[in-house]
Amino acid sequence: MKWLKLFYTSAIDFIILLIMTTDSPGKVPASALALLPLLVFLILFLGSGIYHSLLGTEFAFYQMKAPVAALPAIILAVLIYRGPMNAAIETFLSGARHANLILMFMVFMLAGAFASVSTAIGSVEATVQFGLSIIPASFVLPMLFIISAFIATAMGTSMGTIAACAPIAFGFANATDITTAYAIGAVVGGAMFGDNLSMISDTTIAATRSLNVELRDKFRVNIWIALPASVVTLLIYIFNSHDSQVIAHQSYNFWLILPYLAVFFLAFSRLHVLAILTIGIVLSGLMGLYNQPDFGLLKLNNAIYTGFVGMFEVALLSMLLGGLSAIMQKEGGLEWLIQRIYRLTALFKVGRERAGEIGISFLVIFSNMFVANNTVAIILSGDMAREVAKQYGVNPKRAAALLDVFSCVVQGLIPYGAQLLLACSIAQISPVELIGNVYYCWVLAIFAIAAIALRYPRISHSNA
Repeated sequence: MKWLKLFYTSAIDFIILLIMTTDSPGKVPASALALLPLLVFLILFLGSGIYHSLLGTEFAFYQMKAPVAALPAIILAVLIYRGPMNAAIETFLSGARHANLILMFMVFMLAGAFASVSTAIGSVEATVQFGLSIIPASFVLPMLFIISAFIATAMGTSMGTIAACAPIAFGFANATDITTAYAIGAVVGGAMFGDNLSMISDTTIAATRSLNVELRDKFRVNIWIALPASVVTLLIYIFNSHDSQVIAHQSYNFWLILPYLAVFFLAFSRLHVLAILTIGIVLSGLMGLYNQPDFGLLKLNNAIYTGFVGMFEVALLSMLLGGLSAIMQKEGGLEWLIQRIYRLTALFKVGRERAGEIGISFLVIFSNMFVANNTVAIILSGDMAREVAKQYGVNPKRAAALLDVFSCVVQGLIPYGAQLLLACSIAQISPVELIGNVYYCWVLAIFAIAAIALRYPRISHSNA
């Protein structure tokens, strides 16, 4: 675990160096001090993860709940606020109850309910078997990538996809001469592809709400980066494909796939996202009541509530960090950070918009490395990214896409992230061994960097 200690030390040194790079040497300005609560949150969350990693605890970085780690940061922010405590609390509440955060909270809840009900009625299994029925088993690696990508795009969750597909990949690896890490890497890559592009993914929701853009507009930018990366990844898998025995698929009920398809296609309409998710929940419930004799109203009720519970942590955290962000912004912390980004991006000697996009990418990359959760990383850096986009003239649609892309790149490669930990626990391999085999995330990073360097895709600032 020496590399974890080295990473932790280097990350803290980077932040200290950034803070000390001020206009007044020897004096920490109030604007820099305003970021101290955020630093406390990161140290608590990351420190707990490293501590439990050294103890060998499973899912070490998820032992301390992020909302609990946010509480000391919020208390500190209120205490160092330049003004009456009541004014600090009101500033916090104004940020926590912002309309965008309330909408994000509602979307998280409904997305969790939809995923939970769909799983409970057997839609995940039906989708897996549907994929097995249409893709030749001789192309095992491409098949695993495509099935995982399809399920993750439909479900909006990489964790649920890995839980559903990793056992299948492990079975393929045992039945063929394919290395287990290759097979699991294809599943993780496909899961991150779907998580990045899905209209109901919490990362997509967080990125679009943070930058105030429509889901479809972010998708139109994102697809030009993610799709070429997926094609290149598929070619890699095809050229490295091994012969394998044909594994027969089981029968499935096509009607159970209907809720996924409905949500996927409705997401391209102008219908409100809350309405789309509600339709998905209703369709899933009806399909379950019609097709599953043992799925009654009580089980539907429990499935919906289970989905709420599963999303409550990230939804609560989004509100807590929204309030914390309001205090930091009021105290000048975000403005100070933007000025530091000006200096850092100036080193690249690139155009103004490219510099802003590089800065936004760095924000979410470092946030994700610290908190080991791509949704939390987007929520953490969302307000700052929006300000950077405004200052540098970056199109919000591109900014939202870059936030989501780079968060998924990092989340799919860090060995202490939930995705790799879950996949490796199923396949009984080391997360470090898996990193080099998640080809999609590496290719996606290359295409994302190319998108910044070459300024593609070119889009207008209008909502049309």
